[in-house]
Amino acid sequence: MKKSIRVALTLLVALVAAGVVAHRHWHGKAAGSAQASSFHGRFIVPPGATAFAFGRLHFTACELPQTHSAATTTAFCAPFEVPENWDAPEGRKIGLRLALIASAEAADDDFLALLAGGPGQSAIDSWPQVAAAFAQLRKHRHVLLLDQRGTGGSNALTCKHDEAEDQGFDLGRIRAQTQACLAAVSAHADPRDYTTSMALRDLEAVRQALGAPQFDLVGVSYGTRVAQQYLHRYPDAVRSVVLDSAVPNEHAIGSEFARNLDDALKAHAAACTATPACKQAFGDPWAKLRELRDELRAKPAEVAYRDPRDNTRTSMRLDAYSLATLARLYAYLPETSALLPLAVAQALKGDYAPLVAQVQMLGGELEGLSDNAMQLSVICSEDADLITPQAGDADSLLGAELAEAFKAQCTIWPHGARPDDFHAPVASDKPVLILSGELDPVTPPRYGEQIVKTLPNGRLLVAKGQGHSVMGRGCFPKLVARFVDALDPHGLDAGCIADFGPTPAFIDYNGAAP
Repeated sequence: MKKSIRVALTLLVALVAAGVVAHRHWHGKAAGSAQASSFHGRFIVPPGATAFAFGRLHFTACELPQTHSAATTTAFCAPFEVPENWDAPEGRKIGLRLALIASAEAADDDFLALLAGGPGQSAIDSWPQVAAAFAQLRKHRHVLLLDQRGTGGSNALTCKHDEAEDQGFDLGRIRAQTQACLAAVSAHADPRDYTTSMALRDLEAVRQALGAPQFDLVGVSYGTRVAQQYLHRYPDAVRSVVLDSAVPNEHAIGSEFARNLDDALKAHAAACTATPACKQAFGDPWAKLRELRDELRAKPAEVAYRDPRDNTRTSMRLDAYSLATLARLYAYLPETSALLPLAVAQALKGDYAPLVAQVQMLGGELEGLSDNAMQLSVICSEDADLITPQAGDADSLLGAELAEAFKAQCTIWPHGARPDDFHAPVASDKPVLILSGELDPVTPPRYGEQIVKTLPNGRLLVAKGQGHSVMGRGCFPKLVARFVDALDPHGLDAGCIADFGPTPAFIDYNGAAP
């Protein structure tokens, strides 16, 4: 069996959004062994309930599957149908997959809604990975999970790709695959209608069906775009916002991927060279990574290894572009970033298996995302015309190929409408908490610094040594819960973030230097 690193669709961005219920009288009956009760604007789901109503929505008990696991998550699910084109509501209807995770204890009148990112991730499928970060938040709050249109169980724009992708970066093949993907999804969807703006109208429709509560929005990566856009379009619906690994509205997704990855990898390399044992073991890891890139550019390698998930024998073609994609995966987390210098050093000795096998672990959860074309509907409609060549991209590790791929795909993929003010900075006096990882290879802290400039009631917290998506790290779950409770970002005691720090690079497979 061969495995490839897909070049055209995997953006590796995650989204979380949350909501709050307030100022309403909730009511409903639960079927089964218990009755749902409401008081002072609060709605309680009693133990043993198998069905109940929130507003116009009727929830029944369900089990949510977990990827690569037989385990399930107990939840309540409700059908929800919307027009595919909100501007032509008499046309095709699509079903959205909607689920509720009931509060761990008696619910307050806050309500959390989780949206997922990518663009292309399913909120429901990604919940097991983010649930721990919400543990304190959901003690007294329900969590609403809505698969964004085009993802998961919401008329997903899914395209299966053949394994010819292991032949390296090829714009002609990418165009052909995009054309085939478009033909496949057009049988059940109009790709022009799967944009962020359309998804906002879905979320607002769910809010209205629940009885028009306010929302606390928690966005991660691409999800921070969703949160900012929702805040701008429906300000009265928002109580507070948490932005984890934030993308400014002004930013075109894909325009700085190469620069941001190089910056993060160089920072990791600098930390290694500043440590005597690491410097002695690897010299300059950034130089070594580029050396490996040059070798693979001249002569790609066929790598045989055992898949660490199931021990099956497999192989893949490793070239300069796939190396950059692997390095980007490693850079997302401090723990895997710490392994990269060692993996590169082994590869330079001809042993590529450790480098590739670890990435199979990292990329396993992204298999569905790489097959999802909803991200093309987002990027081609909202960003592609704004992606321009950046100085230094050609000599960067990632190069200009990813931007070239987006451009090529978006000459084929249909474009939806983009509001004239879509890329205007968000301005609001709502309470906003922004979380950034110091070494994030996708959404660096300078993005959070840019966003907070127009948010007088906003605050940015940067976690030293951390990568992408930090809400579940260290004391952040506690801080986020306190923020959502008190709505006072400037008064939040965040001294605990001083405990964050980098993960030292492994100098061998026993770990870092003592």
